[in-house]
This record gives sequence, structure tokens and C-alpha cells, in this order.
Amino acid sequence: MKVYDSTTRTASSPEQERLKVGIAEYEVTTEDATLTTSGLGSCLGVALYDPEAGVAGLVHVMLPSADGVEDPNVAKYADTGIETLLLEMERVGADRDRVRAKVAGGSDMLDFSENGSGIGVRNMQQVEATLEEFGVPLVSQDVGGDHGRSLRLDGASGDLTVKSANDGRKTL
Repeated sequence: MKVYDSTTRTASSPEQERLKVGIAEYEVTTEDATLTTSGLGSCLGVALYDPEAGVAGLVHVMLPSADGVEDPNVAKYADTGIETLLLEMERVGADRDRVRAKVAGGSDMLDFSENGSGIGVRNMQQVEATLEEFGVPLVSQDVGGDHGRSLRLDGASGDLTVKSANDGRKTL
């Protein structure tokens, strides 16, 4: 099994079957590792999967766009995070034409905006625009509401399990 992490981009040991994706991080796997992330409030977990190549990736984005920001962490933003994840997946054998997306998170747990469009909504709008830009179809989603979520992406099947206190557990 080859597993690539967002900091070193080197293969990890075969014993590593469950990989934690932190806030503003991403991971890619070419085998049956499970990628997990938690603490999704207004953040979004974007799962990409190429079933033919067996390549899966997960990014935990915090903010919509890196435009005008000089932050070196591309995974923090929906636009640059998705682009980077897709490029890393292609680097290990994914074909962009086969990649499918599933998204969860984007709650408006604390809405301090004056226009009623909180960060969760803006994150999702950017994710949809970025996926469309790269021609990646969004096949399933569990977004919005006022509750947090945790995710588990099965690298072998592409199944995304979403767990939340308000909504129980569901598989996308």
C-alpha cells in the first residue's frame, strides 16, 4: 500500500491503515486505507475518488478562497485545496475524467455575517465552483444545518461515512 501525506509526500508504511486528516490538511491513498477527519463545523470535507485507479483523497478546507492571501497552506482553502488534492491524485494514477466528489460539512454553527450567508455557505459555493472548473462531478453531499460532523473515507470503495450528533450516521 502506498499512502501519501500532505507534508512529506512520501510513501508510508503498510501498517498505516487509518490516516487522520487534520484541519487544513489533505491525504491521498492508492490502496484501501481509511482517511478520517473530524471537527467539521463550517469547514468542509471534500472526498475525491477514482474507482478505476483505486485512488482516493480527502481535504479538510476551512475557507473559500486563497485569492489575495499569502498563506502557504493550500489545503486551508477550498479553491487551492481541491486543485492540489486533484493534482496529487493524478500524480499517483488517478484520471480527472473518472474522479467523483462527495462533500460534507459547511454548517452555520455561529453565523456572525450581516448578509445571512455564513462561512459554511460560502465554503460550499466555492467547492461547487472549483469542482465545476475542474470537471469533477459532485455525486453526493451532506452539508448545512447547525451541527458538526466527522468523516471516514473508505479508500477501497470511495464510500464516505458521515457521523453527526444531530443526524446519526449515513454513508454517501
